[in-house]
Amino acid sequence: MNKLQVAIIGCGGIANGKHLPSLSKIDQVEIVAFCDLIVERAEQAADKYGHPGAKVFDDYRELLANPSIDVVHICTPNDSHAEISIAALEAGKHVMCEKPMAKTAADARRMAEAAKRTGKKLTIGYNNRFRADSQYLKKVVEEGELGHIYLAKAHAVRRRGVPTWGVFLDEDKQGGGPLIDIGTHALDLTMWLMNNYEPKVVLGVTYHQLSRKHNAANSWGSWDPDKFKVEDSAFAMVIMRNGATIMVESSWALNTLDTKEAKCTLCGTEGGADMQDGLRINGEKYGRLYVNQLQFEAKGADFYDGKKESMSDKEIRMWIEAIIDDKELIVTPEQACVVSEVLEAIYESNRTGRAVYFDESN
Repeated sequence: MNKLQVAIIGCGGIANGKHLPSLSKIDQVEIVAFCDLIVERAEQAADKYGHPGAKVFDDYRELLANPSIDVVHICTPNDSHAEISIAALEAGKHVMCEKPMAKTAADARRMAEAAKRTGKKLTIGYNNRFRADSQYLKKVVEEGELGHIYLAKAHAVRRRGVPTWGVFLDEDKQGGGPLIDIGTHALDLTMWLMNNYEPKVVLGVTYHQLSRKHNAANSWGSWDPDKFKVEDSAFAMVIMRNGATIMVESSWALNTLDTKEAKCTLCGTEGGADMQDGLRINGEKYGRLYVNQLQFEAKGADFYDGKKESMSDKEIRMWIEAIIDDKELIVTPEQACVVSEVLEAIYESNRTGRAVYFDESN
């Protein structure tokens, strides 16, 4: 078969750290077009990952006009996700857009509708679903080993991990801070594991506390408080229509030693699970409590830990296979749209000081 012709729009950190390395490992793919507002970045990416003769653009519209391109990966700031994704879908391309789906829930819904209207595949880059522990826990839940899951916690907490580059601190570009950046991963993972996408009411709060500090300790160097326009932490309670509760915690900077990122805790009627120290399953059997610690290393022979595939490699491979074989997507636009709706409700709840109720007719 002819190889899929793939284009990248946005040639910054996430493109070079995830999408391009993973795409370059797939035999059925040729990366033929690169676009970035800073054309030098597109040229550097093309030199490293491009198929011979790959084209470079600084305007995504010119790239999308090429009818030979089959697939587009969008790695741009949040406020442009919807505009570019919809244009790409309408140009007849399959689209992988980085998380979150969009800056606003309305834009996310527009993206989902465009995918349905055009018949092209659209997925969102929630790569933590593809981790070995996440995949295993999904099977545990599907087999009913935890029973009815009525309490869950979505964890995305850093002690000091504020991204000080790019537009991460720009509310206009991003729509928010740690909640929409890393909290979105934890919330998506939790809702996917529960297979519960019907929120009823959301109560949330955001904070601008440590962001005001000058010369603060931080993994990527001190931030400028005058440029820190987004929250430094956010917390929420989400009650689902079936009565289940999801607690959400997200921070880039918080005075805590209890740090966890892109992890979740599940509590069900028959058992529980957490990602505190690897993946642990807990429950009760024969009148005794138990904890099972899962092992994801092969440990079958000295000096060899088994064949491994990173979560990003697996995510991109399964995405390409879904296109080639016309398979169901692991991350659907409808699921990602609900995540965006809950995130927006948390911000709205903080802004108004009131709980946000979802219309049950939606």
